[in-house]
Amino acid sequence: MLLGFVLASAVPHAVSGEEEEEAAAMSASTEAALAPAALAVEEGIDYADEYYEMVAAHGDHAFAFNFFVTSMLWTVIAAALVFLMHLGFATLEIGLTRQKNAVNVLTKNVFIISIGIFTYFLIGFNTHYPLGDWIIPNVLGIGGPLGEDAATFGNGGVGLAMSEYGDFIFQAMFAATAATIVSGAVAERIKLGSFFIFTIILVALAYPIVGSWHWGEGWLYQLDTSFYDFAGSTVVHGFGGFAALGAVLILGPRAGKYLSGGKLRPIPGHNLPLAGIGVFLLWFGWFGFNGGSVLSAEPADLGLVFSTTAVSASSGALGAIFFSWILLKKPDVTMALNGVLAGLVGITAGADAVSIMVALFIGLVAGLLVVLSILFFDKIKIDDPVGAISVHGVVGIYGTVVIAFFNPDISFVSQLIGAVAVCAVAFVIAVVLCLILKATIGLRVTPEEEEEGLDLAEHGQEAYPDFAKSSG
Repeated sequence: MLLGFVLASAVPHAVSGEEEEEAAAMSASTEAALAPAALAVEEGIDYADEYYEMVAAHGDHAFAFNFFVTSMLWTVIAAALVFLMHLGFATLEIGLTRQKNAVNVLTKNVFIISIGIFTYFLIGFNTHYPLGDWIIPNVLGIGGPLGEDAATFGNGGVGLAMSEYGDFIFQAMFAATAATIVSGAVAERIKLGSFFIFTIILVALAYPIVGSWHWGEGWLYQLDTSFYDFAGSTVVHGFGGFAALGAVLILGPRAGKYLSGGKLRPIPGHNLPLAGIGVFLLWFGWFGFNGGSVLSAEPADLGLVFSTTAVSASSGALGAIFFSWILLKKPDVTMALNGVLAGLVGITAGADAVSIMVALFIGLVAGLLVVLSILFFDKIKIDDPVGAISVHGVVGIYGTVVIAFFNPDISFVSQLIGAVAVCAVAFVIAVVLCLILKATIGLRVTPEEEEEGLDLAEHGQEAYPDFAKSSG
């Protein structure tokens, strides 16, 4: 009752108090917010005194206190959904690779999310959001792990209706995604230690610095018409996709993938049902990925973002299913799964900036594009076991640029500049890191280890010891 009463009065008045009429309305709303708690105090209800003090402590923002509480609850739920996406990435990658490498894939994914949260707390969060003019911010000297207003509504008001702790944990779930994308592309032939080093540098330094160009109000944000990327088609997915491309070019394809005479030898994944589970987990988690990026529980935007996300994913799947059926003569389930992901990546940049009908179109084209891209990279002998370069890199750029044609407030030039800059830097960073690792400790396992499988060669374990076949 109390939550409903205050929330109902709060949302219409979430505006500036600069004008006298607005100030009076805000004051009235604040009194309305405090009145039920004050009455409860008079009646001697145990919790009411503490609650009254909590609301009153927000001063001029007290009118929106319960909107803040609701938004914070949604934020941490969204963060949990994005965390669940890492299970989706792990099961998708395991399913689309061979059983002799399943333990290795799982180990990489456990490390990625763990090091992502760890380093984002130490330096990543404040590097990501320096709120300055830096192209390359002062990485190690930005005010410590979290600011002093970490538990108050003053962190962002109605526009950023979460505590700084809430903001941190939501963004931390994103931080490791770039390395997760790379993991799938380099699967089955990269040294575990080399991948760990690559991941640490990518998620601790490269991703927060490049992300600060946009979300930290850096140079992309400051363009005449600001670069727009709602939840990260470029800043997260494009970055990861082109980092994956750089790593794959240095690493090379899996042994036996490409034969003489330009022939291709398919290397099918060992567990397509597991891959399917991974995609559905990712689709489910994406409601938190995009929905949480509203940064509050504002009902109109939240409803639109959920709807555009779902519609684009479904049209992406349908586009990929029927287009691959035409090209390959039979429907390919891996193309269908990547079509879902392509639709999700494609809408992520503009989930709150386009209509549901436009989202349907964006997803449909993304589904067609991902099929063509996967076939193209195989044709030029760039081996990507899970299609990560196509899904996240190619479609990430497409999704970022295409929204300029459907929203007059978004500049095509700014979108193109942002997408090219982020993806090019990610590519260069990955190439340089991989060349250094290759020249020092080595980047790729030996041919014998690759043939045996990384589970036994690097871990001495099998994912399915009772069912393993010598052929892998």
